Formats: sequence, C-alpha cells, structure tokens
Amino acid sequence: MPISRREFLAAGLAALQQRPPNILLILADDLGSSDTGFAGGDIPTPNIDRIAREGVRLTNFYATPLCTPTRASLLTGRNPVRYGLIYSVIRPWSAYGLPPTERTISETFRDAGYQTAVIGKWHLGHTNRRFLPNARGFDHFYGHVNAEIDYYTHTKLDGLDWQRNGKGVREEGYATDLLAAEAIRWLEARNRTRPFFLYLPFNAVHSPLQAPEALLAKYASIANRNRRAYAAMLDAMDTAIGRVLNAIHSDLDNTIVVFLSDNGGALGQGARNGKLRAGKLTVYEGGVRACAAIRYPARLARNIDMNQRMSVLDLFPTLCAAAGIQPGNTHPLDGRNMWPALTNNEVIPPKPLFWAAKRNETQDRQHGLLSGQWKLVENITDDRKITHELYNLTEDPAEKTNLAAANPDKFTDLLKDLETWKSLHPRVDIDSSMNPHPGWIAPADYAAIDHP
Repeated sequence: MPISRREFLAAGLAALQQRPPNILLILADDLGSSDTGFAGGDIPTPNIDRIAREGVRLTNFYATPLCTPTRASLLTGRNPVRYGLIYSVIRPWSAYGLPPTERTISETFRDAGYQTAVIGKWHLGHTNRRFLPNARGFDHFYGHVNAEIDYYTHTKLDGLDWQRNGKGVREEGYATDLLAAEAIRWLEARNRTRPFFLYLPFNAVHSPLQAPEALLAKYASIANRNRRAYAAMLDAMDTAIGRVLNAIHSDLDNTIVVFLSDNGGALGQGARNGKLRAGKLTVYEGGVRACAAIRYPARLARNIDMNQRMSVLDLFPTLCAAAGIQPGNTHPLDGRNMWPALTNNEVIPPKPLFWAAKRNETQDRQHGLLSGQWKLVENITDDRKITHELYNLTEDPAEKTNLAAANPDKFTDLLKDLETWKSLHPRVDIDSSMNPHPGWIAPADYAAIDHP
C-alpha cells in the first residue's frame, strides 16, 4: 500500500534526525551588529538573511571586543583570561598562541569521526607548529594566520600570508572569493559517509577596505568612502556564503549552520552598531554584542527570535549537545549547553560575562562584567587612573546613565567579582606590544617559518 506524502516526509525527517548533523560555523570579522538585512541594515545580505529566516535569530548574543579572544573562546569554550589571550590580538611578531593544553571543538568533533577543516583567518598563533590548525584538530587548513592581510596580494607587512596545510600558496584572486572556492572544493571532495565540521572564518569585513571594482560601483551612491567599501565587502562575503550553502545543497537540512561576528563593528571602518554604544575594542555593548543566527530545520523552529542571553563561549558545548557527543575536556568549560533553550524554549539563567580590551598604542585598558541586568565597566588610563561605570541594561541598553553612585552595594559586589575574574590571568605580561621590536623582520612567507 503506497504511503502518503505526509508519511514520506515524516520518515525522511526521522532519518535526518538519526544521522549525525554536519556543522558549518561561519564567522564574519568586524561586522556591525546592525548591518545585516535581518538586523535591519540597509546593505543587501540575502544569503546571511536566509540563515536567519530559516532558523533562529540570536538577538542577545555576545562575543568579545576583538579578534583573537573571540576565536579562542569559540574553539575552547573557556574564557581566554585563563590562558592569557584576553587583552589583545596575536600579532605577526608574537611568539605565543592558543596553548596546546586547551582542547578545541575541532579536536572533539574529529575524535567523534567528523571530517574537519578551517578555511579562512586563524589568528591563534603561528610561530610553532603546535599552534597551527593542523595540530589543533583540523584535517585541512587553507587561509591566513594573521589579521588585516591584503585581500589581493594575500600579504601581511609584505610577507606572504596565504597557505594550504603549512605550505605557502601564491595565487591571484580576491580573498573572500578564494575562501569560498576552497570551501566548495573541500565539501565536494569530502567522504559523504561521514559528517563534517567546517569552520569558515572570513577576514571580511575587516580592514584594509578593499573590494572588487564592480561591487564598489554597485554602491557608488554611498557618499562615505569607507562605508561604500564596507558595503561592497559585505556584499562579496554574502555572495560567498551563498555559494557555500549551495554546495551543500541536498545535505543542507542536516547541517547546523551558525553565523556570527567576532565582535561589534569598527565604526571608523564604515560599520554600524545601531543604537548600541561604541564599537570594536571597547567593552560597551557596541563592542561585545554580535549579530548571530543558527539554522537547523531538523530540530529548530524557523524565523523566530531567541532573546535568551548567549555567548560565543556557549557554542562549543551547545554544538556538542546538538550532535550528541561529549566535549571530552579535562579543563572546566565556561560556556554552557544552550541546546534546550534553542529547541524547547527552556529559560536558562545567564552566567556572568566578563571582557577586557587593550586599546590603541597606550596602556589604556577596559574591563567589563555583565551580571543579570547590570553592566560594570572599568576604565584604566595610560597614567593608571581608574574610573567605573554601572549601567542597568534593561532600562538603559544604550549605556547612557552611570548608576554607580546611586547603587553602591551593587557596584561593590560586581567590582569584587571583576577583581576575582582578573586574578585568573596567568602571571605573564598582559600587554601585547602594538609595534614590533626594531629587530623584527616579516618573513617572506609566514608558512615557511622554521617552526619548532
């Protein structure tokens, strides 16, 4: 007796749910929290919007104020203050990286039988083989190890920073397009009998502000030069994401697709963070709030907003829960499993979130703590002057009214918590040099460094 269409679809859905889900983790760089179409932006982003429209928009999602700490948080599920990567980014002349003692999400998924790849920006260490992606749970790596590379020459400070699995690659093309092409090649060549974990961290829309001439012409009506280039770069990244989604095609509904930015937008580079205060390199909401969405039709509702507070730290345990695997960490995770909130609308009381950022070429630093509805900001100036601000984000999401003097007990409690968190930092220098030592010379090829 033939089965009905409803029974056929139900059987297909059951089969999908029994298969391990693929994971596609897309990370944008310096994307403004209000610049995607689904966040109300005026730059068309139809492919990113598709992820949000066909999934869950994470409307209360937090990252860190800058690149390296967010990437470390994402891969380890642990706050980078614990291993000294919280204050700044890893620079070309920096000899350190993500400690090998930290278990990564890629190692967890690889050990569970997943094919793993990172295609894009690494920025978690490059001067020792043990820091590099192929030693951190990724079967395949293509992209660059530093930030702010040239989109066409693929260089950093005149040294080639473009490689495939430890070997420098010289090729022509716009970086965003090349990353999409490599992702498609890898997806098409994969073993279809095994699930995949693909981490796709674009360098767009990070400076330098470079885009194809045709896209710059498309946005010629934007008067501000930086905003025009930024729009063209975002357009290129959105198109690249669409190409990757199309490459998965028949397997897309059994793929958990996560899209997020590594921090709030850099306002001076053309980004917009809406009504949120400030932007990248600050612990204000414009620096730490990130646009994010997750799509997985087999388990998640479509086209809804989730206001549950969630952070980049939560992605490791949440994706493990979604795939039915154990993280396998020996160190305790700071992130939590948010899968019940995503699938069953379970309300999970938020844990406190902590941040730090070192700004510019001075000793200026900021620390931040969000606990419940209360946000504490600590400012330390170059001459060691310390000031504090306290905000009630429920009543004042734009962080305009400092309530520290009016709420001394709350201020004192949060300050104690912040000091306890700061004490977790290892006994090493917290100030990453903004400039190279006079004797440092950029390598001709970052992949050709004589790694130990």
